[in-house]
Amino acid sequence: MTDMPTFEARLARAKFRAWHRGTREADYMIGGFFDRYSAEWDVPALEWFEDVLAEDDVDIMAWALKTAPVPEKFQGEQIAKMQALDYVDIPR
Repeated sequence: MTDMPTFEARLARAKFRAWHRGTREADYMIGGFFDRYSAEWDVPALEWFEDVLAEDDVDIMAWALKTAPVPEKFQGEQIAKMQALDYVDIPR
């Protein structure tokens, strides 16, 4: 049986996955969300984000932009923060 990764290792993996989505728009939205809020996450919050990362970018972005309904399992405080979009910093 392999050892479970530490919380810090899981955070590092989530950061990489958040910033390497495949499109610049998704990187800014999902990576920016990670950068803004991950320091305050506990295990359940990280688990929520890991589950979000398993979803398609177009779905995540639609939930954040409020153009598609958020599935029940993702509803709550975390998605409300993502929907604020006040964390997106697009370099010029």
